[in-house]
Amino acid sequence: MLSTFHGLEAAKRGMMTQQAALYVTGHNVANANTPGYTRQRVNFVTTEPFPAPALNRPQIPGQMGTGVTAGSIERVREYFLDIQYRGENNKLGYWEARADAVAKMEDIMNEPSDSGLAKTMDQFWQALEDLSVNPENEGARSVVRQRGLAVVETFHYLANSLSQIQADIGTQIGVTVTQINSLAKQISELNQQIASVEPNGYLPNDLYDERDRLIDELSKLINVQVEKHQTGGNAPATAEGTYDIYFLNGNEKVYLVQGGNFQSISFPDGQDVDGDKDHIQEMPPAAGVTILQAGGTTVSFTSNNQATFPMGKLRGLIEAYGYVVQDSNNQPIVTGIYPDMLNNLDKLAYTFGKLFNAVHEKGYGLNGETGVSFFDGLDQVKGAAKTIDLSDDIINDLANIAASTEKDKPGNGNNAINLANVGSMPLSADTVSLIGTTNTIQISTLNLPLTSGTIQTNYQGWIGKLGVDGEQANRMKNNSDVLRQSVEERRQSVSSVSLDEEMMNMIKFQHAYNAAARQITVVDEMLDKIINGMGIVGR
Repeated sequence: MLSTFHGLEAAKRGMMTQQAALYVTGHNVANANTPGYTRQRVNFVTTEPFPAPALNRPQIPGQMGTGVTAGSIERVREYFLDIQYRGENNKLGYWEARADAVAKMEDIMNEPSDSGLAKTMDQFWQALEDLSVNPENEGARSVVRQRGLAVVETFHYLANSLSQIQADIGTQIGVTVTQINSLAKQISELNQQIASVEPNGYLPNDLYDERDRLIDELSKLINVQVEKHQTGGNAPATAEGTYDIYFLNGNEKVYLVQGGNFQSISFPDGQDVDGDKDHIQEMPPAAGVTILQAGGTTVSFTSNNQATFPMGKLRGLIEAYGYVVQDSNNQPIVTGIYPDMLNNLDKLAYTFGKLFNAVHEKGYGLNGETGVSFFDGLDQVKGAAKTIDLSDDIINDLANIAASTEKDKPGNGNNAINLANVGSMPLSADTVSLIGTTNTIQISTLNLPLTSGTIQTNYQGWIGKLGVDGEQANRMKNNSDVLRQSVEERRQSVSSVSLDEEMMNMIKFQHAYNAAARQITVVDEMLDKIINGMGIVGR
């Protein structure tokens, strides 16, 4: 038989459940603009009907419903979209880092322009051609010296500026490594909190949101994957459990987070950026990035495994800053966007200075002196762009500029023409003949680092490659950003808070709450009639 208060209980459950739904709706509205928040919903579940199924059931036709209850409060989220978003976010982080590095280099090289190295060298060649017309003119000689000094200063500026930006990128790597370690630590702490809540039968939705937000942020820095582990106990079936976070080094999993524990990453031969007590080496060594460690796992970034090193902002910064590879003689060398350009500038400065000196030393100055070097500071290729300078002989006496190919004939300007042709001399030739003399230049004996093309074509090729690399990086960055935004829009369409939808839900739940309250009033009136209005006939 049904309870006297059966209707009151069913209506009470209805009011409490609709009230819970209104509270969840209010929580959604309050967090409509909270980063990383996922809208929540109440799962309505019908309570056990009366009577319960049994062998000897009461004589009631069918089952009588007993109302509704809030089964659980869960997030509305699609895990597959999270995976897609993190993949595109990872690519975006990588290409943004490369595009930014190349853009800074393009700003420094400033080609083509009236202040770049190409224009400065063109002006130097032009000054030499002008000198060949008036080899005894003091003004023309002064212009050649000043133009030569401008070339030297441009080499210095480019090399020092590129080195400074490279150092800044190294510091940025350190900041990125610190970010990765900080995010890994926060995720591990959230895992601990989640593992303490779920076994008690609760769903910590807000903790889930914060953990997913941190993983999204981490995915831009390094390509991470997620493994889920159930917490056990009395955890609900929809509980998400703890996350293990790892990245792949080839086929090997390198874990950053395992449950409540995290592994910090560092460069064992690097430099400490933030002075932490754990002596974590965030910034790579000046000689180049060689090894990255995560816990007890060593990850080498070399030409052999560069393709398997995880994508993301960290890899883009490493490729810009430089890393160590083995050359054809199994000797370690540093390569990368900035080391390559610095190396090219050194080769250019050394080749330019040595070849120019070789031609200049064949000529004669106004004072009949020969064998005088125009440039100095060219003891070795490495660092030549920073050390090249005008020789003291040229700085102290303009008469030492060797414009003539004949001694005691200062009006002869043939050697100035030869000097003006240095930029277009074929570097692959064994011997180059000089105008106005039987002298030749044995290029093969100079041991120049550039052995093909000319000084001008080599520089033009490097600038052209820089432009292509910058265009590609910007194109890939834009493509990745478009794809990431597309996935994010789909994810937001599923998980974000729609105020219009929440207002509709609010009205719906409010009306349901009012109807349940009205039902209590009706049942109360029925009971009042039974209790106070029955059994008084004839009184």
